[in-house]
This record gives sequence, structure tokens and C-alpha cells, in this order.
Amino acid sequence: MTDKAIQSEVGQLGRCTKTSWRASAHSVDMVAPIHTPKVMQLHSAPQQLRIDLKQTALIIVDMQNDFCSADGWVDHIGGNYAIDRTPIAPLQSILPELRRQEVPIIWLNWGNRPDLANMPANQHHLYKPTGHGIGLGEALPKHGAHVLEKDSWAAGIVDELQVSPQDILVDKYRISGFWDTELDSILRNLAIRTILFAGVNTDQCVLHTLSDANFLGYGCVLLEDCCATSSPDFCREAAIWNVKKCFGFVSDSTHLLAGLAQVASDEEAI
Repeated sequence: MTDKAIQSEVGQLGRCTKTSWRASAHSVDMVAPIHTPKVMQLHSAPQQLRIDLKQTALIIVDMQNDFCSADGWVDHIGGNYAIDRTPIAPLQSILPELRRQEVPIIWLNWGNRPDLANMPANQHHLYKPTGHGIGLGEALPKHGAHVLEKDSWAAGIVDELQVSPQDILVDKYRISGFWDTELDSILRNLAIRTILFAGVNTDQCVLHTLSDANFLGYGCVLLEDCCATSSPDFCREAAIWNVKKCFGFVSDSTHLLAGLAQVASDEEAI
């Protein structure tokens, strides 16, 4: 290859095509590539939605063993971990279809540093309010895994939900997944405008991650049957009411699948 050819060769800066630059020896092109929207109609409340699947991501919050499995932390303290498993089946139905449409899947799991160096006393109080019992980073009696510790069984995604190589995993350290994490940077690099939310607990980590996303300017859609909580039912009802009133929109897996099926049908007709 000649020097002239090398100098004129254009390379991509950044791994996310939608927000990357193009560069050569003589110039840098910062203009975002123009894409044709992939529009999906989604039945939702309080209004119907049109969203661009090319600028949409699914965030799945805390579908991990400590919250959703026998012998995890919730089970250990006598909580109803079984109800936190109810999103598994609807998630199993929507994940293949979302991946088929190349919608990014982001798994947002509570996964603390083993040394807990970034965990203040108030976060320890959340898990060990009296100062006694088993709290963050301590071994569960039946399993031996350390509570919510990164790379432990306790922080691992439940076996029934499979992570694909193209999925993105983000650790979180607070009830909101945006606090002190790389989540917002990842979403902006992917040029995401709309976020679908799933996971547990509806009224806690899901709601507060969703509300922070709303404050940051994202369009937020709670997939109601893809979420669950072991809190009293009035907590779930209040969370859903607040999403529709203040923070975004509410839909479910059935309506999402119908919208995705229509997009696939339209593509086949072209």
C-alpha cells in the first residue's frame, strides 16, 4: 500500500457505530451516521408510543440469586423470593425477539467490591438494620456465597435467564443503577433514547433506576409483568401509578411481543 493510500484510509474511532467518529490522516468526521428508524408501535399507558428500536435498550435489574433463588439473601431473611421469580417467564419470551431486532440487553446487577470500600454505613444498614445477622459481603449459611458480592453465586443472574455474548453487564452499588456506575455513559455511546425496564424490585431498584433515567432525559417504559416485588402490593401499585404519572409509561410483554411481531412482519413484506 502506498503512503498516499495509507493517509487516505479512514478508520473508526469508538466501538459504538452510532456515536463513533471517522478519522484519516487529514481529517476527523464527527457527524453521527444517519440511520433509518425502525419504528415500533407499543400499546402503553397513559398514552400509546412510537419508538425507534435502533435507539432502544432493555435494562434488566437485579434478576440475581440473592433476590430470586432459594438459599439467597431474601430467602435467608424469610422474604418471598418466589414472587421475584415471576418475571422469568415473560423475560424468556421477549429476550429472543429483542435480540433478533438487535436491541441491546443490559443486565444491571448489584455486585459489590469484595472489600466494600465504596459502601457507606447507610448501605450496610439496608441489609443489616440492627447490626446483627448476615449483611453485605458476608457468607450465606446454606450456600456460603457472599451477599451481593461481585462474581459470587449470590450476585449471579438466575440460571433460567441466559446471557448472550452481545449483552452488556453493569454492576451497581445502590438502589439506583445510575449512581457511581458507567450505565449512563454506555447508554449514550449506544445512542439510546428509550429504555424498557424489567426486574426486581418494582418499587425499589427498578423504580429508582427508572426515575433517574427519566431525570437524565431518557424515555422510560416499565414492562409490568417483567417486574416483581416482595413488598406489599400497595407498594407495587404506587410504583406503577407514579411511573404513569411522573416518570414514563407502562406496558407489558404481551404488547411488546405484538409490536415486535408487527415490525418483523413489515420487514418481511419489504
